[in-house]
Amino acid sequence: MRTEMEERRHELIEHVSNADELLGEMYLEEKTPSEEQLMAGIRRACIQRKFFPVLLGTALRNKGVQPVLDAVVQYLPNPSEVTNYALDERDPNNIKKIVMNPSRDDSHPLVALAFKLEAGRFGQLTYLRVYQGHLRKGDTLWNTRTGRKVRVPRVVRMHASQMEDVGEAFAGDICAVFGVDCASGDTFVTDANLKLSMESIHVPEPVISMSIRPKDNKDSDNFSKAVSRFSREDPTFHVKYDSDNKEMIASGMGELHLDIYGQRMAREYNCPVILGKPKVAFRESLTAPCEFDYLHKKQHGGAGQYGRVIGYLEPLPPEKNTEVVFQDDTIGTNVPKQYIPAIEKGFRAMCEKGCLTGHKIAGVRFRLTDGDNHVVDSNDISFFLAAQGAIKQVYQYGNWYLLEPVMSVEVSTPEEFQGSVLSSLSKRQGVVISTDASEGWSTLVVEVPLNNMFGYSTELRSMTQGKGEFTMEYSRYSPARPEVQQQLMEEYRAEQESEAAAAAGGGKKRR
Repeated sequence: MRTEMEERRHELIEHVSNADELLGEMYLEEKTPSEEQLMAGIRRACIQRKFFPVLLGTALRNKGVQPVLDAVVQYLPNPSEVTNYALDERDPNNIKKIVMNPSRDDSHPLVALAFKLEAGRFGQLTYLRVYQGHLRKGDTLWNTRTGRKVRVPRVVRMHASQMEDVGEAFAGDICAVFGVDCASGDTFVTDANLKLSMESIHVPEPVISMSIRPKDNKDSDNFSKAVSRFSREDPTFHVKYDSDNKEMIASGMGELHLDIYGQRMAREYNCPVILGKPKVAFRESLTAPCEFDYLHKKQHGGAGQYGRVIGYLEPLPPEKNTEVVFQDDTIGTNVPKQYIPAIEKGFRAMCEKGCLTGHKIAGVRFRLTDGDNHVVDSNDISFFLAAQGAIKQVYQYGNWYLLEPVMSVEVSTPEEFQGSVLSSLSKRQGVVISTDASEGWSTLVVEVPLNNMFGYSTELRSMTQGKGEFTMEYSRYSPARPEVQQQLMEEYRAEQESEAAAAAGGGKKRR
C-alpha cells in the first residue's frame, strides 16, 4: 500500500509540474516539493485553469465531504483573485466589457446577479452574487432587464436550509433576499444609469412541446402558480395558450425536461397534470432572398387605411438560423418613423406561423427599404397589416424549407453492445462525431435529429440488457430531410382541410 501511495504521489507531482512553472523547475532539478509547495503549485495551476483536481466522496455516508470543502479553500481562487466583467447592454454586439471592482467597500456602485430562485416559506427567495459594491438591508435596486425598481426588505446568509440575518453584503459575497420579483439571470444595480448585464445568457429555443393540463380542474390555481414559478426559475421552460386547439402548450429542451416539471407540479403543488404527445419544434426558413412590395389600402365612409412597404426578406447565416431580425433601411419620409414599430410587430406576428407546416419562421431578416403613406389615412394598423401582407407575398413567391432540431447524444455502453448501438443510431439518421473506449466501456457521441429520438431510452435498455445509458442536449437547427418535410406538409394540409370542413359544417347547422 505504501509503495502504491508513493507511486501515485510521484504521478501527481509529475502532472502538476507540467501545469506549474515553479514546480516544473523543481521537477527538472530532481527536487522533491514539500506538502506546502505542492499545494501552492496546485492552487496556481487551478487559478490559471491548467489543472483540475478530482476528489471522491459520498454525501450519503459523509465520506470525503470535508476534504472537498478544504480543497475549495486551499485550491480555488477567492473573489479578489478573479477578474469579473459585466456587459454593456447598450452595445448590441455585447463586445464592450466593464471590469468589476472586487473591493469590499462602497466606493463603487452595486452590481449583483440573481443566479437562483427558490420558493421559501416567506415567498420567493432570490440568491444574489455581489460582484461589485455594497448591498444593505433597505436598499433600492434597479433590475437592468426590466427597468423596475425594487426595495430589499431583508438580507440573509444561507447555511444549507438555515438562514442568518445579515445587515450587509460586499463584493464576493453570496446572499439571499426576500420580496424581489425577478427571473434567474437578472442583474441588479443601485445606479439606475448603469445598463449592465453580468452574463450574456444565451437561452436556446425550445425544441419540444407538449399539451399540458391539470387532471382536476379544481387545481387550476395551483397549476397557474407552478407555471409562473417554474417559468421564472428556468428561461428554457415556456407555457402558453394555443388558441387554435384551445389548450395549454408546455415547451422545453426535451421530453425528460417536461416530464420532470410535470412530476414537480404533482409533488410540490399537489397538482397532477396530463402531458400530451410530444411535438418537435420545427422551424421554417427561406433558401434565398425574396422581394416584396405590398400596399394595404382600405377605403370606406370615414377615415380609411393606407400603408405601403417595400423591401425583401432574406435568410440569415446558418449559425443564426433560430433568430428573427427586423432592419429599417429606409431613407426619407416615405415611411414615417413612428410607423416602424407597427411594421416590425406585423412582421413578427406573421413569424409565429409559417406557410409550409404551420411552425414558426426563423433564420430570416426583414429589410424595409421604402414604402408610402397617406397624410390622412395612414396609421399604425395600416402599416401593421401592410407588413403582414408583405410576408404573405413572400409565402407565395419565396422558396421555403424546414429546419429541425439536431441533438448531441452521448451513449455509454459495454463494448460488446457497441455494434448494436451504432446500428440503432444509424437507423435514426445519426452521424457519429466521436468514439472512445476505456476499461470495457464504449462512449459514442452522435448527432441525431430530435424527431428520431422518441422511444430511444427503451430501445437502448433492451439492446444493452439495461446497462447502457445516454444523455442528450440541443446542438443546432439543420435542414430537415425532404421526406420529413413532405410528410409534415401533407399532415398540415390535411389538418387545414379538416378544420375547413368542420367550420363549413358548423355554418350549415347554424343556418
